[in-house]
Parts: sequence; structure tokens; C-alpha cells
Amino acid sequence: MTFKTDRLEEVRNAVNVCTMCGFCKSVCPSFKAIGWDSALSRGRIVLTYGLLVGDIPADDSVIENMYTCTTCADCVRRCPSKVKIVDIIELCRADLVKNGHMLPKHKAMCDNIIKFNNPYGEEKSVVETLGKQPKKAEVGYFAGCTATYRSKKTSQASMSILDKLKVDYTTIDEVCCGSVMQRVGWDIEDVKKYMKRNVDAIVSLGVKTLVLSCAGCYRMFKEEYPKYVDVPFKVQHMTEFLAEQDLKLKPMKGVVTYHDPCHLGRHAGIYDAPRKVISMIPDVEFKEMEFNKSTSHCCGGGGGVRSAYPEESKRIASTRIDEALAIGAKTIITACPFCVSNLIFGSEGKDVKVVDLMETIDGLL
Repeated sequence: MTFKTDRLEEVRNAVNVCTMCGFCKSVCPSFKAIGWDSALSRGRIVLTYGLLVGDIPADDSVIENMYTCTTCADCVRRCPSKVKIVDIIELCRADLVKNGHMLPKHKAMCDNIIKFNNPYGEEKSVVETLGKQPKKAEVGYFAGCTATYRSKKTSQASMSILDKLKVDYTTIDEVCCGSVMQRVGWDIEDVKKYMKRNVDAIVSLGVKTLVLSCAGCYRMFKEEYPKYVDVPFKVQHMTEFLAEQDLKLKPMKGVVTYHDPCHLGRHAGIYDAPRKVISMIPDVEFKEMEFNKSTSHCCGGGGGVRSAYPEESKRIASTRIDEALAIGAKTIITACPFCVSNLIFGSEGKDVKVVDLMETIDGLL
């Protein structure tokens, strides 16, 4: 297996710099679910290097270990040597795909995006599904595939909030943001085409501020798009947008906690805005889980893990549910449809409610 020469030194440097200290071991969600060092950042670095120099083949065990990573980036935060582990894992995945080693579930999702513009194979466009046609406006709402086709309450609540706040906004004739493709190693040239299509659609409507309720889509527009295309408008997550508003909310009783999505938190640095929005709710009792903000544990749904390895994903989610129950929280609020879906998946048989923040605010506004 041959890696691109422009990324070769990054992998070689990681092997030389990584001290095998094991700090990543204390935070890696997939290691907690699987229990083998090969399913851990330092182990994946060794596997990547082994592929690079031809010492190991790209067999099923190697592929599984490279794809059980949720790309949560907690290892990056914890690494004393500042190794860019997530970047290395994603470049390894890209090379695996180029060499014909792609998981069937991931290929099916990418094929769906190419054919239907979304990973779920839904034939209706986002605009048709949302039922609100694009128009000229300074504020644009980007729903994302998951909030449109699966976690519909998130997009419905987001648009309802914008309507209640009397915001003059438009939907976007959007296609997949490209996050799924980029995370699983699909050709970046294809991803860039979707980036350009989305930006062109947004610009054509005169949008000056784009708001998004999906943490994965937000990360793409905020962190990834600027690396490849010009983004000539302000990008805000809905929590940032709402944190700037004077919300008049109804009271809410009970103990709630907040789960930081990896895409929104560690990848994009948004921690305070959602907490500020929750603080606007009268009478609510808010408690932080032991691991919160930059140390927040992953829900287990990212990096393509939920689609390819659902049982591992469920085990990771279940441990996060237990953390919330340990502080007496009966409601877990988060700000990502992927996290909502996977935490519900992991809460089976447990007395806890998982809800998107947009859903909560819409019900109280």
C-alpha cells in the first residue's frame, strides 16, 4: 500500500514523535468498547505506518481497527506530543479507499450521495422534504441530511424557532455537506464538488449569515470548507445564533445535563453558547456531567462507526448515558442530531430522555 508522498512525512513523523505513553488510552471511546490497543490511537498510528512501509497487509482486522475510530479528537486533546491523530486516521482511510478497501455500508452511503445528494438514498430533495422554498434573504438555514430525513424534529424545531423569532430567513437548495464522505475516506475531489454546490446555492440567495442545527454540517462549513472553497458569509450554529437573542422562555422543571457533540465542541470550540441558551430556561436545574466541554466523552456515533459497527457504537453511547444518570439527570440535552440518535440508541432500558436543544427551546418559546 502506497501513501501519497505529500502526506508521507506526516505519518512518519507521528511514529517518531508518539511516545506510546498511553494517555490516549484513558479517553479513547472505541478502546473502552473494544479493549484492544489496536483500537486505540497509538495502535492505529502503528498500523498506518505498517501499511505505509508494506510490513502489514490491508486485511479485515486492520480495516476494522481503522474504521472503529469515531474521530472524536479526544486523543488529540490529550496527546502530550501534539500528534494530529485524527488527520492521520483519515488520510489512512482515504488511501484504503483508493486501494479498493472500503466497507460496504460506507460505500452504499457515498453512492447514495452521488445519486441522490444524501447518504440515505432519499429521492426527495431537502427543500421538498422541508416544505419551504428558498428565497432571497440575509439569513439562511442549512438543515443537513440527518435533520431533514431522519431526525426531523431538529429541523422542524429550528425553523419553528426562526419563525417565532420573526427572522426573515430562507432554506437552501442544499446537497450533502460532504462530512460523511470526508470522514470515511472518499475522494476529496468529489467532496469539494458538494462544497462548491452548497456555497454557490447559498451565495445566490444573498445570504450573509448561515445558521445550522447539525454539528457535523457546522464543522464542515466552519472548519473544512475554508480549506478548499471560499466561504463569503458568516457561519453560526443555531446555539450561537440563539445565544445572541433575548429569549422569553417558559419554565422547565427537572434536572438536565448537556452533552457536547464532538463536531461542535472539540472540533469547532463551541462550548459556551449552548449552555447560555439552557441558562435562559426558568426553573431548570442544570448539572454538568463529570466529563464536559473539552473533556466530554463521545456519543459513539461519529466517524462512520454507527453505520458500520453499530454494537460498538451502542456500547460507547451507553457509557455516556450512565454518566448522566450518575448525576441524577433525567434529561440529556445535546445539539447534534447524530448525538440524539445514538444516545437514544444507547439508552435502551434506561430511565432517561435524550433531546435536541432546538426541540427543547421550541417547546418553551
